[in-house]
Amino acid sequence: MSAKDFNIDIATYIEHTLLKPSAIPEEVKQVCQEAWQYDFPSVCIYPIAVTQAKELLHDKKTQVCTVIGFPSGATSSATKLYEAQEAVENGATELDVVINLGWLKSGESSKVYDEIAEICSETGQVIKAILETTVLTNEEKRLAGKICMDAGAAYLKTSTGWFGGATVEDVEILKQITRGEVGIKASGGIRTYEQAIALIHAGATRLGTSRGIYLIRQQNESAK
Repeated sequence: MSAKDFNIDIATYIEHTLLKPSAIPEEVKQVCQEAWQYDFPSVCIYPIAVTQAKELLHDKKTQVCTVIGFPSGATSSATKLYEAQEAVENGATELDVVINLGWLKSGESSKVYDEIAEICSETGQVIKAILETTVLTNEEKRLAGKICMDAGAAYLKTSTGWFGGATVEDVEILKQITRGEVGIKASGGIRTYEQAIALIHAGATRLGTSRGIYLIRQQNESAK
C-alpha cells in the first residue's frame, strides 16, 4: 500500500449501512449517530426506518438513503414508484433502486429504462440503480449501466449484497461505462480497508458497507 492511500479520506466514501431485516430502532439510532460522528455522506436503511433516520439527521450533513424493490427488483413498476415516493415524503434524499433483472435478461431493455426514468422524474432525488453485477454477464453489465445512465440515474451500484458483493473487476467495468459522468457505488462484502482502497482505485465513488467504523479503525492502524 502506497503513501497516497493514507491521504484518501475513506470516511467521505462510506454509506453506513443497516439492511438486516431484524434491525430495531435502537440499531437505526446507532448507525445514524455513527454516521454523523464520522462524517459519512449517508446512512442506508430500510424504508420503514426512513422517518426515524430523518428525525435523527435533520440538522446533519449525512443524507438518508433507502432501498427500493430490495433485494430482488422483481416487484411491479407501480409498486416501486409508490415505495420511492413514500420514502421521499418521509425524508429520503437518496434511493437505491434494484433494476428488474428478468426484463434485462429477456431483452426488454425499454421496460428497464422506463421504470428507472419514471422514478428519477417523479421523485427528483438521487437515484442509484442497483445492477446486481454478480448475476450478470459483462455484456449485460454494460447494457444495464448504459440504460440506467440514460434513464437519469446518478449512480450505478454493483450489488445488493444478497447474491454476492462488489469486485474490483466489476467496478472497473462500470468506470469504463460511466467515464466520470455518474457515480459508482461499490456495495456488498466490503470487509477490509485494503479491499475498500482497491475499490476506490478501481473507480468507486461510494462504498456501501455495514463495517464503516471498522474500516476507519483499520485505516488509523495502518497509518501508524
